[in-house]
Amino acid sequence: MATTRTYRVDDPHPELTRNRGWFIALGIILLILGVFAFANLLLATVASVYFIGIMMILGGIAQMVLAMRVRGWGRTLLLLIAGVLYILAGFFAFVNPVLASTLLTLVLAASLLVAGVLRFVVALQERPRKGWGWVLAGGIVSFIVALIIFAGWPVNSLWVLGLFLSADLIVQGVAWLFFGIALGSAR
Repeated sequence: MATTRTYRVDDPHPELTRNRGWFIALGIILLILGVFAFANLLLATVASVYFIGIMMILGGIAQMVLAMRVRGWGRTLLLLIAGVLYILAGFFAFVNPVLASTLLTLVLAASLLVAGVLRFVVALQERPRKGWGWVLAGGIVSFIVALIIFAGWPVNSLWVLGLFLSADLIVQGVAWLFFGIALGSAR
């Protein structure tokens, strides 16, 4: 019979401490990529156009699959509409990424605006259920991001997506770097 050991939160798993260097390396790599992306916002925008396209297609498919699974729910059409909008915006990214950045930024803002409103409506309709606040928060965040993008469009189209990508890379790099460092001090 195998014995299992339980770990306290402040007692890192041996696999984590044994591989802490990989966490530190990942953090450093992500930081370097984030700084590179920040220094090359146009290139980062093109890369993020492709990335956003892929993620929106996958997200749209996931929403549509969920909509088909909950057909009797009464809010299926809202999920389908949000899924279709995400898929359309995602495919557009691959047509011409540089020119598409202007329109994709606008489509992205419009999709986020509509998705935010739809999530807000769904959240209010589901208010008696646990977790409805998370749907509401997601809708509010989508709506605010859409307004920020609209406010600077079309001037921001060649750099705003790259800026978001570089910021994410830097934040993730710092997070993994300090996680790896903390694993060494937790021994």
